[in-house]
Amino acid sequence: MTWQEYATAWSALHGGFDPRSASPLVRGWVRLAWRGGTVLARLGVGPSTVTTIGLVLCALVPFVPLPTGAVLVLLAAFADAFDGAVAVVTGKVSRLGFVYDSAADRLGELAWLAAFWVAGAPGWLVVTALAVSWLHEYVRARAAASGMAEIGAVTVAERPTRVSVAISGLVVATLAGVVHPGWESTVVLIAVIVWVALGLIGLAQLTVAVRRALTD
Repeated sequence: MTWQEYATAWSALHGGFDPRSASPLVRGWVRLAWRGGTVLARLGVGPSTVTTIGLVLCALVPFVPLPTGAVLVLLAAFADAFDGAVAVVTGKVSRLGFVYDSAADRLGELAWLAAFWVAGAPGWLVVTALAVSWLHEYVRARAAASGMAEIGAVTVAERPTRVSVAISGLVVATLAGVVHPGWESTVVLIAVIVWVALGLIGLAQLTVAVRRALTD
């Protein structure tokens, strides 16, 4: 499948959002997924297998040292991008696979936030962060079920943002702990606060878009 064919198919699965007209970062990420998915498809790896690998990597994050956790989050992010690409390239896109992938994403985020909690972030704040991100995805899913034809809005709290916060939080916490033992708990606290703040802003952006889409 060529890049143009993949981009068209990807757009149809994402509410008409065309990655070819997106920002360089988004376009580059989708192209990377296309290349990785093409390689995995040629090797005979199925999309559900890639999703499962990503979920297992996420599940390990709270139980390993912070820098290793950051690497696992990054690898899981690649798996999250590649599983959908494999499905598109091989023509194995399915509703069941979509549900599995979405559930794996939410469970993965639970594991990342659990790692912040293990590192010293307050439990109530971690639960708040999880609730905000899950509500973001729930609102979009319910709006789509109610007839919203597009994704609503690309907010500041999309999954790539959560990946970035998780990785940077774990990496910076590691460095802070080396400089001064105990500072890692402060860093993960800040990371979770950033997660919550961006999540609330993103939820507001999405709510406005959903209201506009379903009342027009």
